[in-house]
Amino acid sequence: MAESLGISVQAFDKWGVEPVQKIGRESFYDVRSVVDNRLQHQAGKEQLGFAELDPHAEQKLLQERLRLTKEQADAQAMRNEVKRRHLVPVDFMTFAFGRLTGLIGSTLDTVHTKVKRKHPDIETRHLEAVQREVAVTRNEAASLHERLPEILDEFLSTLDDDTG
Repeated sequence: MAESLGISVQAFDKWGVEPVQKIGRESFYDVRSVVDNRLQHQAGKEQLGFAELDPHAEQKLLQERLRLTKEQADAQAMRNEVKRRHLVPVDFMTFAFGRLTGLIGSTLDTVHTKVKRKHPDIETRHLEAVQREVAVTRNEAASLHERLPEILDEFLSTLDDDTG
């Protein structure tokens, strides 16, 4: 067996390969025993090399797995809260406010004509004053969806102030 592998007979003893049979001073090995021994040795070297690289690698890996599991559980809990309609994503709120401000803007555009119809005797200067104020309000409403992240940050900072 040693000759076919191109090694010395003492290598088997050094490697710790268990002989299949001993007759006198001669030890006999089968291929399966030698291959298993070498595979175990190689696997041990790989594990040892990994441990030498970072002795705390196994613990770090476990911590990362726990962190990932917690993040996955948190994400699923948030999805469940959204489905229960207890949480609303900021992207949806931005979209909804964009639609809402569009509706408000189109309603505000018609205020001066409705006032003119109801009060035909109203002076033009009063109607123009109303129209200017409505335009300012419409412009403020139109930019509301763009300011939503800022408003959210402000809201969250008030929450932090209440808890701290």
